[in-house]
Amino acid sequence: MFTKMNQIIDEVKADVAERDELIECIAICLIAGKNLFILGDTGQAKSFAINEFRKRITGAKQYERLMSKQTDEEQLFGRLDLSSLIPGNMPMDELMKDKRYAEQAEKVENLYDKYLNDGQNSTLNEAVSEAKNLLNIKHILCALRSGTPKMITEGKIPDSHIVFLDEIFKSNDGILNSLLTALNEKVYTNEGQMVKIPVVSFFSASNEIPNFNDSTQAILKPLYDRFEIKVLTEYVQEKDNRMTVLKNKQSGSTNTAATYITLAELQQMQQEAEKVKVTDEINELMDNVLCELRRHNIHVSDRKYFGFTPIVRVKAYLNGNTEVKPKDLLVLKNYFWNEPSQIPIIEKILKDICENPIGAKAQKLVEMARESFSDLNCFANNQDRENPDIEKQVLKLYMKTGKELLRIYSDVVNLKEDDMSDADCKKVDEVAEEIENFSLLCDDIAKTPHVPLSEKMRLNV
Repeated sequence: MFTKMNQIIDEVKADVAERDELIECIAICLIAGKNLFILGDTGQAKSFAINEFRKRITGAKQYERLMSKQTDEEQLFGRLDLSSLIPGNMPMDELMKDKRYAEQAEKVENLYDKYLNDGQNSTLNEAVSEAKNLLNIKHILCALRSGTPKMITEGKIPDSHIVFLDEIFKSNDGILNSLLTALNEKVYTNEGQMVKIPVVSFFSASNEIPNFNDSTQAILKPLYDRFEIKVLTEYVQEKDNRMTVLKNKQSGSTNTAATYITLAELQQMQQEAEKVKVTDEINELMDNVLCELRRHNIHVSDRKYFGFTPIVRVKAYLNGNTEVKPKDLLVLKNYFWNEPSQIPIIEKILKDICENPIGAKAQKLVEMARESFSDLNCFANNQDRENPDIEKQVLKLYMKTGKELLRIYSDVVNLKEDDMSDADCKKVDEVAEEIENFSLLCDDIAKTPHVPLSEKMRLNV
């Protein structure tokens, strides 16, 4: 089933220049049930890419609106059906939910159609008689169930599967809470009742991010955070791509959509993607990623970190894998950033760790060794080594550091496997040698003979 989604991805990529990353993220959001925000200047085909993609999903109800300060809640979520407030009355859609009423209404309609064809008074009289029965059923239903306010939501967000709210940050304060609940929990409040809405994904695009340090715009921060995946777009960079787009515009040629998927097929993809396995190795790599991101002062909340799984599962699924591979984690570049300046840092961290997981593990271990040595070195260099009591403290810390370096060295050596590549073997050897050097420096500080860590490991010291 994933092959059909990949066909759509390829088709839309052919329609829009240099938007491969965005188009793939649209597909991932739809299968993972996530929300997507696109940041880029006007005229970068952001909306076009979304519309080209979502029009290929048949059976999915779509809702689109350009947001402004004048957009109100009724335009998004529907309006109150005034007929539901009239005593002894009920909206037609509520009446039709009753099986007996629906059957009787169909009978009346069929008789009336028959009368239009034969013009017989007998048919008309029968239709009138059945219409009276229909009114009697309505009277009973209204007596039992009327008085409950109802919302008319047809064609609005609560009636939609895919929603595109362009320039969402231009929304007014009055509808922010409703939008936040819809984005976060996929529900809305209908006359005091929380109602589940069928939206699969919300999409939005803008040429700017609100200034959250401004008190008047800080209220938009929770809304921004509910777009799990964010993509930054640029103007078309390559000349060849610009020429292709230009010629297509001049000739008026357009590509016709050839591949479609139904809403049911999309739902099937969602179920299949959920079965993709996430191994302990992947979780370990992601913990390394988290530590590196935080070390670079990139804020990643626990909620954000623990929520990465559906996204990488879909990435692996689209690649035809039954379990997540390290390179599938590279898609998280568009998951972790909060502002564009963070993108290159996040991308480098993910590549360093996920494209070379053995090297990343080895590098993490050598950093631990460096920190352990630094603690001993700093303490020894800032003490009066002529003082016997101080020297005892240095030796005590030296013993602790030595045990720690041996443990780390052992972990590094154990990274080696029979089927490991030459590059990975070389990296492990380099790190082991670096840790061995830290051990030598520690022995110099303590003025003790040096015994190689490899020998200590062999002797199980």
